[in-house]
Amino acid sequence: MPVRHMDEVPFQEVKAGDRTTIQVLLEGPNFKMRRFRIQPGGGMPEHTNTVEHEQLVLKGRANIGIAGETFSVQPGSVVLIPEGVPHWYMNSGEEDFEFLCLIPNKP
Repeated sequence: MPVRHMDEVPFQEVKAGDRTTIQVLLEGPNFKMRRFRIQPGGGMPEHTNTVEHEQLVLKGRANIGIAGETFSVQPGSVVLIPEGVPHWYMNSGEEDFEFLCLIPNKP
């Protein structure tokens, strides 16, 4: 479907996360667009991926660890996580932390 509203896509639980859900908004031939929501106090433990992540913070505040360095992010922050780099997320605010995450469609 070329056009739809993101509210039409159900959220699914992220099993490795704590109070974390995901929507797969688009899955094109080259890229996948996902929206993550992390509730206050929730997060995702340190992990690595085989593809880069390009992210845009939509709502809330969080600390993100990338390659051993911690960054504080807020709405409007853009984040690049190179492939193979350890990273983690922790909602540091009092509201949901939401971000878009674009990744290449690779295994």
